[in-house]
Amino acid sequence: MMELEICVDSLESAIAAEQGGAQRIELCSALREGGITPSAGLVRAVRTRVGLGLYVMIRPRSGDFVYSNEEFGVMRDDIALAAEFGADGVVFGILTAQGDVDIARTRELVELARPMKVTFHRAIDMSRDLVAAVNDVVEAGVDRVLTSGGAPSAMQGLDQIAAMVDVSAGRVEIMVGGGVRPDNVQQIARATRADAFHSALRTAVPSPVTHRNASVFLGQVGLDEYVRHVVLAKSVKNLRHAMEELVERKRG
Repeated sequence: MMELEICVDSLESAIAAEQGGAQRIELCSALREGGITPSAGLVRAVRTRVGLGLYVMIRPRSGDFVYSNEEFGVMRDDIALAAEFGADGVVFGILTAQGDVDIARTRELVELARPMKVTFHRAIDMSRDLVAAVNDVVEAGVDRVLTSGGAPSAMQGLDQIAAMVDVSAGRVEIMVGGGVRPDNVQQIARATRADAFHSALRTAVPSPVTHRNASVFLGQVGLDEYVRHVVLAKSVKNLRHAMEELVERKRG
């Protein structure tokens, strides 16, 4: 069976992911910045309302993946909180300044997280040698890697993802992310031989607010403050259907 993980940053989207047939969610905040650790209240609410596998992003800030001792301490605390709130897994990525996987720190967090599962996120796409990085995360004890093959999208990184699947040799699961959609997931699966996929599937939803101050930006200048991006159940169903269709073809 192919696995589908949906990246969400709200309770609304988490519920939609479950209704659409996903197996797992990655829960973040601030997806416009690539995702950071969600609040304790959001984690608790999602765990209470959603029965899917719940993986919590552990990322104390946006930007690069080289962390100070203080930031690393925050990551340790957030992993403990994720476990307390009933998460099934955590998601993080730590690199050295030279662009290698920080094996020692990754292993420390993996051991702290157990018995939860651990995904090493797309920080791996910023590493200098993806094949070597796969071996490094295996050494650190990681269960799963999320990757676009070091490219802007999975479609552009097909060959590298396939190489990562080969070198993993079943020691760690390679999960493909980065622009995975119903119209390309079958091509990605055939080209990479991966069977786990990750997608945000975000749809813009206009705000119901009628009074608007368009001259003020509370976040990045130029971003529309009156548009939210959410996951729709029908989007997840369409992606799930495309994946199941490929499985049926293989069986036939």
